[in-house]
Amino acid sequence: MMKPYKENWQSATELLIGREKLDRLKASSVLIVGLGGVGAYAAEMICRAGTGSITIVDGDTIHPRNRNRQLIALTSTEGSPKAVLMGNRLREINPELDLTVIQEYIRDERMCEILDRGFDYVVDAIDTLSPKVYLIYNSLKRGLPVVSSMGAGGRSDPLRIMINDISETKGCNLARMLRKRLHRLGINSGFTAVYSPEPVDKSRVMPVSGERNKASVVGTISYMPPAFGICCASVVIRDLAGIPRQYSGTQPAAPEFLRKR
Repeated sequence: MMKPYKENWQSATELLIGREKLDRLKASSVLIVGLGGVGAYAAEMICRAGTGSITIVDGDTIHPRNRNRQLIALTSTEGSPKAVLMGNRLREINPELDLTVIQEYIRDERMCEILDRGFDYVVDAIDTLSPKVYLIYNSLKRGLPVVSSMGAGGRSDPLRIMINDISETKGCNLARMLRKRLHRLGINSGFTAVYSPEPVDKSRVMPVSGERNKASVVGTISYMPPAFGICCASVVIRDLAGIPRQYSGTQPAAPEFLRKR
């Protein structure tokens, strides 16, 4: 029998999913790496759903060019650390949140050290290939569920965004390169990817120099990276709460090297 409706900041969520699922979220711990156009929106949606423990990671600061798409990018926040800004925002949403803020570009041993703390879900919102591969590989090696955002740049149709196992991705260059690198490490499937097969106009991709971990930049529109982030959050929230979700392809299964354990 449903308990009487009581007004609080989570009452609308409880009305939709029920107390038991809300309690599951409150007992869950999520790691979000990358707080740009995708990751910041994923972090906020995961927090607003009532997730009890969140760790956010990003070593970057706000640049003027971020304002066309990033949640925390304002004229007043230019030059400020993304992780600190996002942390302050999440605490205002839920003052009881168990929050860890890591203002670093993480890789190698440091990334492993963070993953060894243990999480119920990992959100990969990194936009460069090498640290993205390293995060996914080491998360799966530890048996941690992962949702990974592919490239939102160069796309404009949110209705073409898809959620599938990485093995089902197509039409996304970042996903193709990621599959190739992970294949060398023995991973062909086993985690969820958010991607779009919408073709990218190559004339909208420009080479750059002097950028950290980037050889080129691609045009973006305000709503596409947030839409990717919201899709990532929906995967995490539904899986942790025990809300069934439909797959347009294959449901993610554990990589072969984990199944052999």
